[in-house]
Amino acid sequence: MDYVFERKWQETVKDVSEQYGEDLDLQTILFLIGVQELGLGYKKFKKDEKIDLMHIAICTLLEPYGYFEYEGRDKDSWPHFTRNQKLPALDSSQQERLIKEAVIEYFSGEEV
Repeated sequence: MDYVFERKWQETVKDVSEQYGEDLDLQTILFLIGVQELGLGYKKFKKDEKIDLMHIAICTLLEPYGYFEYEGRDKDSWPHFTRNQKLPALDSSQQERLIKEAVIEYFSGEEV
């Protein structure tokens, strides 16, 4: 196990959780990133909008890796992305690691 990575992940979760006043998991953090990137503030979202928000988060997080490119916003101000390249074949733990690394970079600005 990569202890430096795990420490950075735990610090990121702690910092973000303290900001929102509750313990957050990866899914909730992705939702919050999506809300932040949408930029319209928090409101009550429908189930399909929550899924869209998580998609916005994933695209935003993987954009620096070259997997997605920001296209612009639609008439409702929702951001849209184009997939530049197919993600490599990763098992679920590798996918989770990639997303966690991207979350750490998103909040800290430093590469993992």
